[in-house]
This record gives sequence, structure tokens and C-alpha cells, in this order.
Amino acid sequence: MDLLQYVNLATTPHQAVAAGADYLKEKGFEELGLGKSFDIKKGGKYYLTAYSTSLIAFTIGAETTENQVFHVAAAHTDHPCLHIKPKAEMTPGKYLKIDTEVYGGPILNTWLDRPLSIAGRVALKGEDIYHPEIKLVDFARPVATIPNLAIHFNRKVNEGIELNKQSDMLPIIGLFEESMNKDNYFIELLAKECQVAAEDILDFDLYVYNLEAGCYVGVKEEMISAPRLDNLTSCFALLSGISGEVRKDGINVAILFDHEEIGSRSKQGADSALLQMVLEKIYVALGFDKNALSDSIFNSFLFSVDVAHAVHPHHAEKYDPVNQAHFNEGIVLKLNSNQRYTFDTEAVAIAQGICEASGVKYQKFANRSDEVGGRTLGPIISGWLPMKMVDIGVPILAMHSARELMGKKDQEYLEKLMKGFFEK
Repeated sequence: MDLLQYVNLATTPHQAVAAGADYLKEKGFEELGLGKSFDIKKGGKYYLTAYSTSLIAFTIGAETTENQVFHVAAAHTDHPCLHIKPKAEMTPGKYLKIDTEVYGGPILNTWLDRPLSIAGRVALKGEDIYHPEIKLVDFARPVATIPNLAIHFNRKVNEGIELNKQSDMLPIIGLFEESMNKDNYFIELLAKECQVAAEDILDFDLYVYNLEAGCYVGVKEEMISAPRLDNLTSCFALLSGISGEVRKDGINVAILFDHEEIGSRSKQGADSALLQMVLEKIYVALGFDKNALSDSIFNSFLFSVDVAHAVHPHHAEKYDPVNQAHFNEGIVLKLNSNQRYTFDTEAVAIAQGICEASGVKYQKFANRSDEVGGRTLGPIISGWLPMKMVDIGVPILAMHSARELMGKKDQEYLEKLMKGFFEK
């Protein structure tokens, strides 16, 4: 599997984790349960999922001791999009519409006039009320679209029109017919797709996603255009990297969190105890001294891997005059003294050394001083897991658009870096 294949499969965080788990199984990783004791051994490769949308993979070197250092890399599975509300049916006139809310911070107008589909998971009645049956679903075909208003009725559209999140971002999924149930047509459609009875559906967590496949673009195919590059580029690099050679003395961890786009404050987000608890469970299962875990953490290193801003060819004035990132010039070390990105000179120096040892090009980025910029996983994790860490990623354009753009070589650099990081 390559990046584009993964992007096409990973249409929501649920599908991103499922596709990642399948990939790890093929690479010989053994599944563990989050709510169970770990049955692990030195030389093993393991993975576990957390609440369907986060994934943790780790490897244990054959000569690992309790004084080892962790090599950790973190990314996120979610992306800005539209989430379907629990009562989805809306039937004004002849159109079948579904009620949605905006998830994260997408560029709204990029979602118009595109073939859209629906994916996520559905909770069904089970024998035990505390364990409903969970079913993943992906329509995987163009079942929805959000049409623009014609310019004839919107003469100033090219001057910039603000879209209303409630009234303008409602996908159309068909036309109403008299034989349809006006109040339940979406539930009935979902039940048919899942091959279950409508009355067995208790709840669902469904997203509208851009169905368009990713592709190479440019006269020499030197760029990648695709949905969800933020942050599936990082997810795939972590998965491919940790699937390589295993260090003899050390524990590697790749963790894909959910909910980064909305602040990470959830049980499966970076602002949770999830990673810390997994590290503790590993040490306990290996019979190591739990007190040694703190020493290992202080001596360990973490890459927070999320996309970076490439300089835009039409708007160079929006970027710092000299601290810029460019396509196919290597992975980006993202620096910010106000800790919007994790910043530590020693960690940055270590990251540069890892890049050079792995034969990976790199560049440094800082925002304009009058631009706040976004936040990443790094500052959130470093607040409760005091490892040396640095924020990195591939530079992209059109960040948070329904379709984003990046350099092809940069993905190769990132995957190479992750392999080197986990192997040495």
C-alpha cells in the first residue's frame, strides 16, 4: 500500500484506523486489547485500537532493557469535514437533504459542487446493552453533493461570499418520491447499506467526505493532489516506518490520535492519558521496574508529525520573509517560541541529526510575527509527557481544503525519516 491507496481507504478516522490495522496485520503485528493485560515479549510487534478512531503500534527490541529509550511518533487521523447530525432527514420541497454540522475548520467553499460520500460507524442493538454491535460503513460512491448558487442570483460571489454553516452546507442526497418515508428516509438508506433492520440502529457516527481520488499532478508528476493529506500523510509515514526493522534495544511507538482538529480533548485525543497508560502497560507486562519508566521518558524522543505550510506562489506576503517551506525540499521542522509548535533547541538539533543520519533533506519554518498560526499535537503532548520532542511534517498548500496539494518527494523523505528513526 502507498499513500494514495491509504488516503482513498481512510475516508474517516474510523476507516483510517481500520485500514491502518489491516496494514499492520499484514506486516506481522499482533493485536492487543486496550482494556486487557498485555501479553507481550521482547522481539514482538503489537498494535491496539482505542475507541475506533485512534491506533497505537509498538515494537520491542529483542535486547530491550528497562533503561531503554522510547522512540515515539504521533499523528492524527481526523480532518475538517461535515458530520451528520443524529436526526439527519430534511425534506423541503422535492430535495432530500441531510442535516450536518461542520467538524473542525474546513475551507467551506471547497466542498461545493463535488461528488461526496458518507462513511463512519453505526451502533446496533446487541445481546448486551453495554456492548452494542458496532459496524463500519462506507458508501464509497457519490451519494451526495452541495450545489453552488448560480452567479445570476449571487452576482458578488467572485468578490467573496460568506457561507452559513447551517443553511449552506447541507448535502443533497436525492429527490423525494411519494413512496418515501419523509421522516426516516436517511435511516432507511443507512439500514439498507448496512444490511440491517432500521429499528436495530441505535446511533451512528457518520461523516460526509470528498470522494475524489488522489492523483499525481504536474508535468513531471512531481506533486500530489488529494483529499485528507492533513494528516494522512503523517499517519501513513508512521505506519510504514514502524513496520520496518526493529531496534535491538528499545521500544518504538507510533500513535495516531483522533480529534486534533477540534482541540484533542477527548479520551482518544492527544490531550488524554492514553499514551501514558499504554507506556505503563508495556513496562508492567515486560516485568520492568515501573519507577524506571520515568527515567526512560526523560531520556526519550518524540516526533509530533503534522503537515506544515508551504509558501503559496500567489501570496508570499503571508509568510515570513526567510523562514519558508517549499515543495520537494524536505520535511519541515516547525518552530515557534510561543510553543504553538513544540520548540526546544536540543530537540531540534537531535531531529536534524536524525535527518542527516537517515539521508533526509529538511527545512525550517516559522510563521510571520503578525500571524498566529495553528497548533499541533506537540505542545499538547509535551504538557504531560516530558520527552524531548519536535514538530515536523510535509509542506502542503490549500490546508483544510476539501483537496490539498503537496510535493511527492516530501512524502518519500518523511517515510524515509520514520524508518530511520524507528530502526536506529
